[in-house]
Amino acid sequence: RKVVDDEYPDRVLLAEANQWPADVVEYFGDATMGGDEAHMAFHFPLMPRIFMAVRRESRFPISEILAQTPPIPSNAQWGIFLRNHDELTLEMVTDEERDYMYSEYVKDPRMRANIGIRRRLAPLLDNDRNQLELFTALLLSLPGSPVLYYGDEIGMGDNIWLGDRDGVRTPMQWTPDRNAGFSSCDPGRIYLPVLMDPVYGYQALNVEAQQASSQSLLNWTRRMIQVRRQHLAFGLGDFTELGSSNPSVLAYLRTYTDGGRDVVICVNNMSRFPQPVELDLSEHQGSVPVELTGGVRFPPIGELPYLLTLPGHGFYWFQIELPTPGRDA
Repeated sequence: RKVVDDEYPDRVLLAEANQWPADVVEYFGDATMGGDEAHMAFHFPLMPRIFMAVRRESRFPISEILAQTPPIPSNAQWGIFLRNHDELTLEMVTDEERDYMYSEYVKDPRMRANIGIRRRLAPLLDNDRNQLELFTALLLSLPGSPVLYYGDEIGMGDNIWLGDRDGVRTPMQWTPDRNAGFSSCDPGRIYLPVLMDPVYGYQALNVEAQQASSQSLLNWTRRMIQVRRQHLAFGLGDFTELGSSNPSVLAYLRTYTDGGRDVVICVNNMSRFPQPVELDLSEHQGSVPVELTGGVRFPPIGELPYLLTLPGHGFYWFQIELPTPGRDA
């Protein structure tokens, strides 16, 4: 670690340790020194539980694994992800949970690989835009640094007819041109064939097309990343789950107070149906929740539980602003 920090200060050591969080903490090194080994480590057990929570329409799979996640050194960080270049690994779940994931997300035996599911994010979620946005919002707001797999920002598909893990490693779809703009070589020489199916084919689903549409998944993802970068609470803040009145709603507080005050509340509906929720925000009585993607000011927080209604697979990101005399009266 010291050699990397001294000679390559812009490099990060990221541990790919598929273990329980309590065991992975050792890879960060000496906590009294802020961590002197790996800068980051993947949080493998969290990933499948996000999929489980949404399909079960319950926050508890996520809540339980985060409650089991120990503190980490001050100069270390978790790497959280939804998908990557391998299968959606199911090693860090129980046999019952693994069977459940297979029954819900594997509709064809070719979709299985090793102890996991070899599918990309969009096909796993049936290309449902609401779910894609909810999963991305969770990725960007849960504690840790988000790792976004190439192509997920445009909703790329996969090819289950390719062997092993190659089904999720097809060329990035940049344009509707030759080889999806990935390479100018003879199409027969490219390392893997580009996707050409009716739903995820490169002719329609590509970066060039989505850049031209203000409502595309790509531009939405860019906007959410921009919002995240404006608030240190997401990357550096403490995480506190807010107990809610509805088990289908996962709500938590991200708080950063070092050199300023940045308080963000994230509320996520795991259900496909609209859900009400009452949150105990009495600690912030008098403050005003401001929705981060549109800047809309919600009613001030009072003594009673704060009532919100979320659409199916919907979410809110609120910044908690202190009351301004005369404005929020």
